Amino acid sequence: MITYKAILFLIILCIFHPVICYNIDKCYTNYIMSYGGFRYESKIYFDNGSTSWPKAPQVASSMSELLESGAFNINRGNYEGAYELESLVLLTRMQLARLFHAPDSRHVIFTPGITYSLNYLIKGLLRPGDHVLVSSLEHNAVMRPLCQLASQDIHYTMIPAETDGTTQPESVEALIRPETKAVIMLHVSNVCGTILPIREIGDICRRHHLFFAVDTAQSAGSVDIDMQECNIDFLAFTGHKGLLGPQGIGGFLISEALDHELTPLIAGGTGSQSDSLLMPDYLPDKYESGTMNLPGIIGLHAALTYLEEAGIPAIHQKKMELTGYFLKRIQEIPQAHIAGKQTIQDRLAVVSLDFPEYDNAEIAFSLEQDYGIMTRVGLHCAPMAHQALHTMPHGTIRFAFSTSIPQKKLTAASTGCENYSQYRIYKYILLNL
Repeated sequence: MITYKAILFLIILCIFHPVICYNIDKCYTNYIMSYGGFRYESKIYFDNGSTSWPKAPQVASSMSELLESGAFNINRGNYEGAYELESLVLLTRMQLARLFHAPDSRHVIFTPGITYSLNYLIKGLLRPGDHVLVSSLEHNAVMRPLCQLASQDIHYTMIPAETDGTTQPESVEALIRPETKAVIMLHVSNVCGTILPIREIGDICRRHHLFFAVDTAQSAGSVDIDMQECNIDFLAFTGHKGLLGPQGIGGFLISEALDHELTPLIAGGTGSQSDSLLMPDYLPDKYESGTMNLPGIIGLHAALTYLEEAGIPAIHQKKMELTGYFLKRIQEIPQAHIAGKQTIQDRLAVVSLDFPEYDNAEIAFSLEQDYGIMTRVGLHCAPMAHQALHTMPHGTIRFAFSTSIPQKKLTAASTGCENYSQYRIYKYILLNL
């Protein structure tokens, strides 16, 4: 029977096989021999599903520059620095409107993050007696607000999913009730990476006059998302994952139709219509009370500029090359179960592994402690997804890839030393299987 160390060895072999290292030029390994065995000289970050790292170039420097040389407030200060900063905020809105194919930049609303955005939608739209449909893979950013509203006679039904996370559009139509008001769904599962058919479900929502809300936490910055073609009324985004920006900034894009139905959850100062005790009734001021996270917006602006220059299709291709190879190699481990789709078709660069015969948490801990590989283990704030994938309650080890892997300085002076180190660690582990 395969041993615990053998599983770790095979995972390492899959991750650091020369073919992968060839495709990702910044990926390298530097094994160091010590009396206690082997340790990692450099950390390998595979937790981009939680937050991306490293961030896009100029993100940190642009935020630092703002804080050091001109952390003014927009819509309040009547001086040149404030006006210049306001222009950068507008440019960022325009970038997001282009990215998601929104009607115009007024429809881009900034929030502290995607969880806040989804709460704004759920608690600002739904009324007693309303019913919504949600996918079976939803994050707790959707499920917990809905459960909070259950006492207010607001109900939901889960759209069934296959064990690989696949959702059939035709199953949506059968669940629609007279009181159904909206369909709320993530675009890509944060557990298994499966892509949901938002275009087809958007068509169903259009035919039945339902609002359609999409959580793009795992897809924004990786694939094209067309708000208008997919009939999306509410597109929630976060800046710190695929968009490669900082934490603490996100938002939503809203259609004209939904804007007329949505009640702002927070009221306060906007810097506009200060003579009135009522909130402005126009976008974006209607939903942006209080002081905005301007350093976060400026950091996001830098990240979006990088994405425009690098090209999202090229970024996506590189991620999927790594994902495809990883899936292929993992399938050679009999004890490893891939949660979700087994190939790169209809998925993104998020892969969850389950080792039913072992403790996933122990394996994840050893990967980090012994080999410097950072993953995420557990339920990933999505218990309903794990239930659908049959990985409840033990969860999975999640690998989420990016186009570049952060690294420390090389301590080995040449590729020959690296190759030798790889040979030594393979030999060492094999001798101890």
